[in-house]
Amino acid sequence: MKQLKVDAIKNGTVIDHIPAGIALKVFDILNPQTQYVATIGMNLSSKALGKKDLIKIEGIELSAKEVNRIALAAPDATLTIIRDYEVHQKAMVQIPEKISAAVKCPNMKCITNDEEIETSFKREKGSGSASLRCKYCERLFHVHEFEV
Repeated sequence: MKQLKVDAIKNGTVIDHIPAGIALKVFDILNPQTQYVATIGMNLSSKALGKKDLIKIEGIELSAKEVNRIALAAPDATLTIIRDYEVHQKAMVQIPEKISAAVKCPNMKCITNDEEIETSFKREKGSGSASLRCKYCERLFHVHEFEV
């Protein structure tokens, strides 16, 4: 079996356990500047997932808004912050109880799509952790319905 060698990063972020085929969608969420060095691994072997994607970006730590959007695209991903080549913090991304201004409402008739109103969604209890309700149109959406 051929081994994949990827250099360690001094400071930055690693997003691991991304479902196979989703890495480019997650990378688009980050919209990193060209000065950052990024490594994207796709369809890598994983004991837990079978196949997975991975993103390493040197010189960047993610904002809460970016983490929330990643949670919608890849709810089981892990996020690792690297400082001085050491793991500083590691956590699974989670869909928060409330998401504001991170994504557009999928309901085209929602007022947030016609007027300059900041979107706001609340995670719905009892309908699974992957459902969000819009504060304005009150519709319930599964995370896969959002364009992130």
